[in-house]
Amino acid sequence: MQPEKGMAPNLAITVLVSVGRHPLTGRGRQADQDARGVELARSIPQAEVSLLHAGPLGDASETALRGYLGMGFESLSLLEQPDGADVLPALADTLGQAAPQLVITGERAEQGEGSGLLPYLLAERLGWPLVSGLAAVEEVAEGVATLLQALPRGQRRRLRVRLPVIVTVNAAAPSPRQSAYGPARRGQLVLEEAQVVHDEELAKWQVQPARKRPKRLKIIKAASARDRFKAAAAKAEGGGGQVLADATPAEGAEAILRLLREEGVLTR
Repeated sequence: MQPEKGMAPNLAITVLVSVGRHPLTGRGRQADQDARGVELARSIPQAEVSLLHAGPLGDASETALRGYLGMGFESLSLLEQPDGADVLPALADTLGQAAPQLVITGERAEQGEGSGLLPYLLAERLGWPLVSGLAAVEEVAEGVATLLQALPRGQRRRLRVRLPVIVTVNAAAPSPRQSAYGPARRGQLVLEEAQVVHDEELAKWQVQPARKRPKRLKIIKAASARDRFKAAAAKAEGGGGQVLADATPAEGAEAILRLLREEGVLTR
């Protein structure tokens, strides 16, 4: 079969996939951005797409990884890394040996550090350019890719970059297709040997559950002075306010603290 015009034959693409987390249940799942990256790779004609994951393998992670296989793949390469390991050296060595022309990944992980630095550190170690916020791959010809980058407020920017290149995708990329159960179960997770490097910096961190964000005070917005006066008068008529006259600093601070607690800004 002849390759389509503008697309290079046998374009080698590697998509880095991770284990995501459902925002409500917290269960492992396909990461949304990574799944969009897989869908984007599959939309490129005449491309040989492979999946690569680095991390620990367990029941929850296997279910999530098989979700990617259910998008139409027979196998997924797995660089098994224990908890607390730095996956950057393993990924860099594997990609350096495989030498794909295009590496696609999400902007940040849904679990773990989630700093979004991995693609940049990977590009720095490999010496490849990086394009963030990819929305589409328009053309690949003669070793040069024409990419469509998503900008704020729905704007787009067309870039031409020489391969190999690492690109990150976000919500601007195409929505992923539904994962099919049969192919997901039939697909193979292929374990590959990789070096294990302990993340010494991560071991020094203290991780704790995030606290609920404080409630913001209700601010009455009005377009005119008349509306602001009416809003202020309505607040005064409610009888919930308190006028402090000749109050000491301690009494004023106590009144402010009491108000913040009543409004729910402070919980304790």
